[in-house]
Amino acid sequence: MALLTPLLAFLYHLPHVYKWLLRPYYVASLFMSVAFVAIRKTPGVCDHLSTQREDGNSCDFDWREVEILMFLSAIVMMKNRRAITVEQHVGNIILFSKVANVILFFRLDIRLGLLYLTLCIVFLMTCKPPLYMGPEYIKYFSDKTIDDELERDGRVTWIVEFFANWSPECQSFASVYADLSLKYNCAGLKFGKVDIGRYGEVSKKYKVSTSPLSKQLPSLVLFQGGKEVMRRPQVDKKGRAVSWTFTEENIIREFNLNELYQKSKKLSKSKGAAGDKAALSQFPPVPEEEEPEQEVGGAQEEELESKKDK
Repeated sequence: MALLTPLLAFLYHLPHVYKWLLRPYYVASLFMSVAFVAIRKTPGVCDHLSTQREDGNSCDFDWREVEILMFLSAIVMMKNRRAITVEQHVGNIILFSKVANVILFFRLDIRLGLLYLTLCIVFLMTCKPPLYMGPEYIKYFSDKTIDDELERDGRVTWIVEFFANWSPECQSFASVYADLSLKYNCAGLKFGKVDIGRYGEVSKKYKVSTSPLSKQLPSLVLFQGGKEVMRRPQVDKKGRAVSWTFTEENIIREFNLNELYQKSKKLSKSKGAAGDKAALSQFPPVPEEEEPEQEVGGAQEEELESKKDK
């Protein structure tokens, strides 16, 4: 069951993964991840490589290489236990495969190791993973707009993500946060994001560290009436984030999104009713038409006077 569940999940998401892996960044990363295996197994190339096998077969793995690959598999499985998206699973596999390739190439030939390490550094500096570009109901703040928006209407609850574009964790969380905004966004419950990697003053004011060692990225903060009510992950006295997994289920439970959404929908209806009354009050009431007075002619006046004399 431990192997069957991830396999079924992968097959379920296969159409999405297929389109996702065809992007240039991931195509290049996959080729780099299998570089050592390709060189070791390619006829005509592997014949010129050194080996520690007793049979002298340079086109097959020796016992040390198998040991490194098995250790890599164990690390990937441990890291993927905390992964929440397919992107994170694939990203972990690519990352640790590159690390294993560096070790294997240096062990094989220091020149190949230096060449592969240089290639990885150049790729890291020039190529960035594609950002999430799917549908979302999220307002992006700057250092000049965040305070005004949070304090504009005290009845509106805001959930704000503090993120940085360079953070792999923030990139992986983007699709989860977008899905939550599509499900729960309404007039009384809104979702926002602010790039604290770009706006350092916001990072200081709201006490969210951008240091990779603090592990505070991403951070979700709930605001009501312009004031912070709660945040995840929580931060200890040393300034480090308490371990917390950013799954959709955890966020819904910790932030009580279902109850917040029901209350916010009532606020939306009351706003709509108030808006209708305000619209009606803008128009002056229609005056009631007065019945025109009937004019009394001269003949009628004479008849009335004769009746009075009688």
